[in-house]
Amino acid sequence: MFHCRHCSAKLTHDFIDLGHQPPSNAYLAAGALDEPETYFPLKVFVCTHCWLAQLPAHAAASELFTPNYAYFSSTSKAWLVHAERYVEAMMERFGLGPQSLVIEVASNDGYLLQFVKERAIPCVGIEPTSSTAAAARAKGIETLELFLDEATGCEVGDSHGRADLLVANNVLAHVPDINDFVRGIAELLAPTGVATFEFPHLLSLLEGLQFDTIYHEHFSYLSLTAVSRILEAARLRVFDVEELSSHGGSLRVFACQSDADRPAGDAVGAFLAREQAAGVKDLPAYSRLQREAERIKDELVTFLIAEKSAGRRVAAYGAAAKGNTLLNFAGVKPDLLPYVCDAAASKQGRFMPGSHIPILAPEALAEDKPDTVLILPWNIAEEIVSSLSQVQEWGGRFAIAVPRLTLL
Repeated sequence: MFHCRHCSAKLTHDFIDLGHQPPSNAYLAAGALDEPETYFPLKVFVCTHCWLAQLPAHAAASELFTPNYAYFSSTSKAWLVHAERYVEAMMERFGLGPQSLVIEVASNDGYLLQFVKERAIPCVGIEPTSSTAAAARAKGIETLELFLDEATGCEVGDSHGRADLLVANNVLAHVPDINDFVRGIAELLAPTGVATFEFPHLLSLLEGLQFDTIYHEHFSYLSLTAVSRILEAARLRVFDVEELSSHGGSLRVFACQSDADRPAGDAVGAFLAREQAAGVKDLPAYSRLQREAERIKDELVTFLIAEKSAGRRVAAYGAAAKGNTLLNFAGVKPDLLPYVCDAAASKQGRFMPGSHIPILAPEALAEDKPDTVLILPWNIAEEIVSSLSQVQEWGGRFAIAVPRLTLL
């Protein structure tokens, strides 16, 4: 029996089971292909007490976010634009300047703090993976290599000061002990400071059938309903929320210390009411996802088999975690999808976990000229189609599989 990571209630309702899969970012070197591979259950539960959707922590965070972690945020140009716009907006809204301190948790390769540093605002990154932390330091960004919890939050606050702006983009879902992590945020935040959290919205997952965003590194699947409660337990309070298009539909939540003089805006109540109306606190809202995931799987496999039978070549682009969830759930192997291209040098020459599909540089597409390029990170499909315009020059086409098999 599993228990909720926030409120400790028994978890009795699972709403999607994607079988056993390896961690989605555990890319393999060629020498590891003949060695045993570790798989964990990929089944998501929803707590009917606090309504936190969650994956039990079958693997420790240190097993998933290893020193050679291969995800570098700066690979996506669109994400860099998103980060710079965020920095500009926060500077203007909260009056940040040389007297301020910005701390980012899960700062990755300095993709965001580089824009803070350019504006002469003191900043510190907290990043547990050595590979990305080293890339950030190469940009001149002070980066502390650790996992944030209440104890480390207190230590960093004492040694570096409390943050006027604390950035936590796409990390809240990645922590197994979400209560301890949020208490760490509270320790790092100045009495008048602001913490912002960005995370994929549970409603987008359910309504957009985004089952491929489920993987072991995502321990929680978040609604404002659940996040407000989690923050309140750490004496933090939500005072604003914005809806974002990133990652297929995300929320940006603004929080402060519970006694700070920041009245809650109308958007908070409106979003909570919207979630209530959508059924976030009712089990029927979760019942559709399993059936639709199986439909998407069947459509993809049917398409790949038909293309192979017709003598047409299909390659994939974007060795993203969501692609690994999709391919492993569908049982796709190199016989149907011979390779995936990716712009990240850290992934090139390695192999997708589970499927063992080789990852090549984007130049391989021009050499092979496949008939179809399957875009696995559908959330940045527009960016990918634009960057690979040469595919259409040889008569190639693009496709996505989620929420349905579509030729672009």
